[in-house]
Amino acid sequence: MALSPQESYQAAAEQRLEELGAPDMPGVAYAIVDRGEVVEVGATGVTRLGTDEPVTPDTPFLLGSISKSFTALAVVQLAEAGRLSLDEPISRHLPAFANRSSGAITIRQLLSHTSGYSTYQGLVSGTDGSATEGPIARRAAWLATVEPAHGPGEVWEYSNANYQVLGRLIEVVGGQPYPDYVETHILDPLGMDRAFVADGEIHPDMATGHVPWFGTQRPLAPHRTDLGSAPQGGIVASASDVARFMAMMMNGETDIVSARAKAEMLAPAGEVAPHYGLGWFLDREHDTAWHSGSSPGVETLLTLMPSEQRGVVVLVNAGSGIGFGETAPLREGLTAGALGLDYDGPPSRWGQKATFLSLALLPLAFLLSIAWAWGHRGELRAKSGVMGTFSLWFPLATTLGAAWVLVYLVPRLFGVPLSTLRVFQPDLALAMIASAITGVLWAVSRLGLAYTGNRPSPH
Repeated sequence: MALSPQESYQAAAEQRLEELGAPDMPGVAYAIVDRGEVVEVGATGVTRLGTDEPVTPDTPFLLGSISKSFTALAVVQLAEAGRLSLDEPISRHLPAFANRSSGAITIRQLLSHTSGYSTYQGLVSGTDGSATEGPIARRAAWLATVEPAHGPGEVWEYSNANYQVLGRLIEVVGGQPYPDYVETHILDPLGMDRAFVADGEIHPDMATGHVPWFGTQRPLAPHRTDLGSAPQGGIVASASDVARFMAMMMNGETDIVSARAKAEMLAPAGEVAPHYGLGWFLDREHDTAWHSGSSPGVETLLTLMPSEQRGVVVLVNAGSGIGFGETAPLREGLTAGALGLDYDGPPSRWGQKATFLSLALLPLAFLLSIAWAWGHRGELRAKSGVMGTFSLWFPLATTLGAAWVLVYLVPRLFGVPLSTLRVFQPDLALAMIASAITGVLWAVSRLGLAYTGNRPSPH
């Protein structure tokens, strides 16, 4: 007997999950849309390791940066209502930006990540210190005082800062707190019954995030959702909920926003941003629009194929390690299978694995070197002359330099503060900090052993 389209999708998805290693993840939920119909929803695993609470298609996950697509939609709604123009400066609506260099940034530039704010600036938590307004308002007020890394419209650089400001814009122009506006104008009209906006409260029914921990996954303690980060990463929704959002974005109809506006959101924002629309990454080769999300212990991927009205969302309650426990093969592989795209898997990750293992073992190597130095303290004390002095002090200079590279330079090169790295990849951050500390400790211990005790008298 021939399988129905729904049964075919389900069989293919279940096989794909098994092949891609879904059983190795704490939990996975997915949904597939075809021609406006939700043809498959599924899930496997548990909401938290150590429990038997299963993940289902209705389990709410923190969507992470997929939330930017919702924030962008809210801004476009306000533009269609005539309450703002995408090409006017943000200072027209947010007085904190007036008479500042950041005040010239347009709303469209914020939507398309061409404002000039850098990735790093979007990951540094700052507020204006005011206790009279909410966290979204305080973050936007602080960002108004920050000098953008680039001039408006000069370059494309992904930054959470853009959507933090847009969240405040929605509050001011929409006349409602950000969560109320999004729930009233997007989530409720679409029937996203399990969805909500991060509100600073604990929600036990959410999938628990799991962070990488030296080749394993460690569940996070229940923690409050963060209202301040809601505009760039705080929408919470199930796979079933997101399926309704996908269907709306691809139906070519005017509903909560016009069909023309949907098309504009899924088109390149300009010459500086040919691969990004308004809240969506664009892959012109495969005719897809997509956005991923990464929150502490949760990684997500939403992909649309508008020309065929097909889409898929994959939600995983696990964060990727460096070369170990990475969720990308599962998310991308399931997406490719659902959309009929070729997928050969990720490139070799042995380099990343070797880097992580080296950092993890380096503190042990330094501790063993300290023990070796104690056993050979006589040789250290015997060093004399220019070369002997150099050999004693040079390791201190090199380990101090290495410590600076590990705890400051490397995070800056990747645009991620060390404090953020500690939240997303605590094992890597611990290995980096431990390597920096034990390296300097080894160098200092050598000097201490060399210049204490009985040193041989010079001849």
